[in-house]
Amino acid sequence: MTIEEMRNRKIELGFTNKVLAERAGVPLGTVQKIFSGETKAPRQATLKALQNVLAPTHLYTVSEQLPAGLIREPAPAYSAEHSGYTLADYLALPEDRRVELIDGEFHEMYAPTTGHQATGGFIYKQLLDHVLSREGSCMPLMSPVDVQLDCDDRTVVQPDVMIICETEKFRGGRVFGAPDFIAEVLSPSTRKKDMTLKLYIYSNAGVREYWMVDPDRQTVIVYDLEHEDIPKIFSFDDKVPVMVWDGGCEIDFPLIRDHTRVLFEQ
Repeated sequence: MTIEEMRNRKIELGFTNKVLAERAGVPLGTVQKIFSGETKAPRQATLKALQNVLAPTHLYTVSEQLPAGLIREPAPAYSAEHSGYTLADYLALPEDRRVELIDGEFHEMYAPTTGHQATGGFIYKQLLDHVLSREGSCMPLMSPVDVQLDCDDRTVVQPDVMIICETEKFRGGRVFGAPDFIAEVLSPSTRKKDMTLKLYIYSNAGVREYWMVDPDRQTVIVYDLEHEDIPKIFSFDDKVPVMVWDGGCEIDFPLIRDHTRVLFEQ
């Protein structure tokens, strides 16, 4: 099977990269790099392990493991009716409806407040200034930008702020694969999702660094996912280092606090 055939078969079976990695015994990061195109010449042993799971004669789906020796027909083609929504369903939504697609389920999004938008904007500006001052190749981006997080068609998210350092991930106006850095600005409507579900999916997808920025509590929780370090908690009195850039860039949260205070006092 070619990489493209394996990619299509993975979608047909409804497998996420994580499920495929577990079933094939291949590291999740390796699977992500193969299907994103980052790895140009995968090892034959790795390809064989993936093919053993994805081959049309394979007799189980993501939701069931059949006993040894039990034979049934191959799994039917993946569709929204039995496995949740897909990218096609997401793109068919009215333009005025804002949602994220996570593992085949829609999660409503609400228009950000002025304080939320300004906080994200100040973070983005400082990241962009850092890149421009050094003529760097990484690209900071702000929401709304669609991110196919797992390189499949079952998860599309719109992080508030992100950094992409691999240009190959820009495809068709979307980001295909995990950003290097993500910052989510918490709000009452998103707090639970950002602190639990988003942390889980970002970690599994290969995001290297994840920030939870909480304007209400004036805190920043930093997860260095790349090094599996314990989370660090900063306040809006701190300048917070960006670890994907080895701390060479610091986000000035006192500046953000002072310039956005009036928006949170309304």
